[in-house]
Amino acid sequence: MDSISFSVEGLQVLISGGCGGIGGAFAKAFLAHGAQVIVTDLQAPPEALLEAGARYAHLDVTSDEAVEALAKTIDRLDVLIHCAGKLSRWEEHKPEVFRNIVDIHLFGNVRLAAAFRPHLKQTRGCMINIASMYSYFGAPQVPAYASAKTAIVGLTKSLALAYAEDGIRVNAIAPGWIATDISRGGRENPEFNEKLMARLPNKRWADPEELAGTALFLASPASSLINGVTIPVDGGYTSS
Repeated sequence: MDSISFSVEGLQVLISGGCGGIGGAFAKAFLAHGAQVIVTDLQAPPEALLEAGARYAHLDVTSDEAVEALAKTIDRLDVLIHCAGKLSRWEEHKPEVFRNIVDIHLFGNVRLAAAFRPHLKQTRGCMINIASMYSYFGAPQVPAYASAKTAIVGLTKSLALAYAEDGIRVNAIAPGWIATDISRGGRENPEFNEKLMARLPNKRWADPEELAGTALFLASPASSLINGVTIPVDGGYTSS
């Protein structure tokens, strides 16, 4: 490699859950750096995201047929990011709720990977999965979410090995404590916040935009030797 490039200009990027807090922040960052972005979600994106140049496709990641149908409409893809997700505090102890949460986070990841592997093989592209702090710690309120996010770490390693023959890199980001709608319950719980801030070195909830730099890096040629890893972006939480 003659020079190191951090550019994502011209890359075609698909972000599931691209209308949410983290997915939306990723979409804005990739657009701002010259990429072409398709966001998928169950809800339409904010008008500002469309005005910035994003394309939108309605997608239920729990549907094999819907994911496969979407893949047939896309000719080229360089970067696949699975951000779609939800959690349901305390309700996840019910088997039917547990199943749905795991389906969205884990099986949704597998569906997208399988459907878009041929596209990424053609471009020698990459996948960026979304893990969590709960990939490393127990979560009594959200056992399905924690189980799925723990599995994402193993899936990332396994797909990195399986897809290497196609020139596809697979990595993951494990966000720390990010101020999004999905984390609102925790942020509004004084007891949870007190325990969190006692351990968190930077003593604050982070903005979704603070994750975007890591995603841009993992999508760029500068990260060509990084494969099969999960990077905590957590304000130092896992170090304390």
